[in-house]
Amino acid sequence: MKKILFAAVVAAALPGTAFAASGNTSSANGTATAVVVAPVVLTHTSGAALNFGKFTTGTGGSVTVSAAGAASVGGDVGLVPGSTSSADAFTVAGEGGRSFSIVTTGGTVTSGSASMSFTTTPSAAAATLGTAGTASFTVGGTLTVSGTAVAGSYSGTYSATVTYN
Repeated sequence: MKKILFAAVVAAALPGTAFAASGNTSSANGTATAVVVAPVVLTHTSGAALNFGKFTTGTGGSVTVSAAGAASVGGDVGLVPGSTSSADAFTVAGEGGRSFSIVTTGGTVTSGSASMSFTTTPSAAAATLGTAGTASFTVGGTLTVSGTAVAGSYSGTYSATVTYN
């Protein structure tokens, strides 16, 4: 009995002794959440195109098409009467109510070995998807026309990118 009592007195007197008492440990469960957002999807509108119209070059200049599709000229370039111009068009789908940014690049239109460069301007730098998860925007641009551009039909491409904000 003396040995057991002595061990209990020594254990109580030593700090850091590993005897667990009630209230020294407690556990609780946490929560975890995740939200999957519908991906943003950009689609080119079928039949739409950035169309600079028909023009004469003169000594050169530019043709600008607004995001609404109206053409104007600068320098010595002249629009041909009855010429039709248009802005390009895109639709965006994704998570309703989410905002997104729009970035477009420039490009080059070519006809055989002849080429002209252009820049693009989207109708907005950013937009918000409606409650149904859709939105649309247009793209205008400015074509640089040299006085030595050869007659012909020119075509080319550019890219548009949308990104959730």
